[in-house]
Amino acid sequence: MDFAFSDEQLMSADVARKLLTEHCTPASLRRLMTAGLAHDERTWQELSQIGLTGLLLPESLGGLGLGETDFVLIAEACGYAALPGPFVEHTGVAGPLLAAAGVGTAREELARRAGAGEVLLAIGHPSNPFVADADIAAAVLMEHRNEIHLVLPHAARLTRQESIDPFRRLFRVDWTPSPDTQLTSGAPGKPLWEEAFNRGALFAAAQCLGLAQRAVDLSVEYVKTRKQFGKAIGSYQAMKHLLASVQVKIEFARPVVYAAAARFAQRNLFSRALISHAKLVASEAAEAGARAALQTHGAMGYSWEVDVHLLLKRALALECAWGLPSFHRERVMHRILTQPLGPEHTFSCEPHHA
Repeated sequence: MDFAFSDEQLMSADVARKLLTEHCTPASLRRLMTAGLAHDERTWQELSQIGLTGLLLPESLGGLGLGETDFVLIAEACGYAALPGPFVEHTGVAGPLLAAAGVGTAREELARRAGAGEVLLAIGHPSNPFVADADIAAAVLMEHRNEIHLVLPHAARLTRQESIDPFRRLFRVDWTPSPDTQLTSGAPGKPLWEEAFNRGALFAAAQCLGLAQRAVDLSVEYVKTRKQFGKAIGSYQAMKHLLASVQVKIEFARPVVYAAAARFAQRNLFSRALISHAKLVASEAAEAGARAALQTHGAMGYSWEVDVHLLLKRALALECAWGLPSFHRERVMHRILTQPLGPEHTFSCEPHHA
């Protein structure tokens, strides 16, 4: 089996990476914080113009009809840039859920506009107590008894909730289910909500992977130039071991995240356990990377003026989004305790969907 990404996938990720490097700079993030904003409209428009907001939507709705392996590298690049706003959840979770729900004639225009980046979609999954970016969304996908409902902002009451991450604007959404908001009934809606959860967890893991690598890269650049006792602090063994340990965590997490994306379409116990495994190890790498960056930067690493705290806050926020670590550990343990183990099962799959 060929586990390598295709040239097209690598090229798309490289384009996104270069765009984010240009537009999502520390200076731009600080401007947003000063203005009390959590969404950069200019970066959003750039991502939309190259077709990334519709990447996972079917071609019938104006999207590219691609899959999880096509988006996982882009989500990783978003994590590396600490991209604020709803791009990953809009593109990777809310859009595909709306398409899978069977939008019908009345909702097709909304889906097309969402794929084109003209409007934003937010999602209120029951695994998350609050809805991110509901205040700037054209519509919010909400769950009620496994049903999928499409709620317009004027039909709901939004209450702002504080987040550790200044670029995750969270809201409690109070709304009333009705036949006008309902897209699916409970029976067909349940597996779609489960699939949305798995996408959210997978792409949160990918973002954590990017965050971890960004933290290490920032630290490496800093320890090369910061001198103590006449020597760059990066020359000391303690610094080398600290950053090397985090890099090892990243290198062990990366293939798990990529494997989870590759196996996503199987939608069975094996693929679900892989997603949970990816979320756990990537979250751990992101937190370890951010904390190591704080240590390498010394006292100034704890200051508001240094950008390291933005990475730590995002890592902590993503760790608890799309399933707590305890939930994901339980899914991994269920796989271990109920299915065969051993090298012959590493890249194989259960014969039946579980």
